[in-house]
Amino acid sequence: MAEHIAIQAAFHDTELRPRLDAAQAGQGHVFFVDAAHFVFGTFLCCLWSFARLYVRAASGRQRFNVLGAWNAITRELIAVTNTTVVNTETMCELLRKIAVLGLSGPITLVLDNARYQRNAIVQALAKELGITLVYLPSYSPNLNLIERLWKFVKKECLACRPSPDYETFTQSIDDCLNGLRTKYKQQMTTLLTLNFQTYEDEPVLAA
Repeated sequence: MAEHIAIQAAFHDTELRPRLDAAQAGQGHVFFVDAAHFVFGTFLCCLWSFARLYVRAASGRQRFNVLGAWNAITRELIAVTNTTVVNTETMCELLRKIAVLGLSGPITLVLDNARYQRNAIVQALAKELGITLVYLPSYSPNLNLIERLWKFVKKECLACRPSPDYETFTQSIDDCLNGLRTKYKQQMTTLLTLNFQTYEDEPVLAA
């Protein structure tokens, strides 16, 4: 644990923070990348009731996948969605969507070590497009800003809200994502700050 804490701290101080500082100064762009796999089903919550309630649950395992890139400074989401699988092709599509934005200055993507994000095809395309890929240390979701966004989406539009059909389910997610810069602007400002949780002062339970 001590070694992992040290690795995370070094990454934050030497890789992540300098890029974020430069982006805040208008000298580049930093995107946090990750995929969310929303499964059409019942998102449970707790409530008190005098009578037993039954909630209709969805059957099957239909998914709505969102591969997103969150701009840490402008708070804009660039996303690729599908209902099948997130793979190398999906990642390349996201890289191209970012490239065509015509942003000035260095572009950095911060992402985890998923195989579809860290392979020769993706790395070659990123280099061709002039995009720098910075991979997080293993087991470091706390350093990936977009993880907070996925948690917000699940809570805001899925928790305690049974969807009658798959189309309603996907539409609720799309509506939430489309409202990030308008309806949910204030929540994004307070939730997705550039302060990152660390484990230096967290108690660790011995086995």
